[in-house]
Amino acid sequence: QVQLVESGGGLVQAGGSLRLSCAASGRTFSSYAMGWFRQAPGKEREFVAAITPSSMRTAYANSVKGRFTISRDNTKNTVYLEMNSLKPEDTAVYYCAADRYSGTVVVVTTAYDYWGQGTQVTVSS
Repeated sequence: QVQLVESGGGLVQAGGSLRLSCAASGRTFSSYAMGWFRQAPGKEREFVAAITPSSMRTAYANSVKGRFTISRDNTKNTVYLEMNSLKPEDTAVYYCAADRYSGTVVVVTTAYDYWGQGTQVTVSS
């Protein structure tokens, strides 16, 4: 069992930046692909970014490409999401997730086995 705990959310003005962190428990973090998803009120949970276990590959939703960066530190069992040039439409609860099996970047929620509780990001205009 893996526990994921997100942090770093908050209120920021449009154009600002935030860095989300997701700390994982357990000894197998380095073997998991990791992803970030978000869910705005009344909307489906959507893919934001993903990274392979060794950080060799990353993937981004078109809506965040060029503004967000996913990274990980396997020595700290932590995955990060650096968010720059934030827009009001980025407002959502952000979740990190762990994929035990695929070993690659996956954009669908059903591939992920463990989820954090989420952290709120609010971008004011």
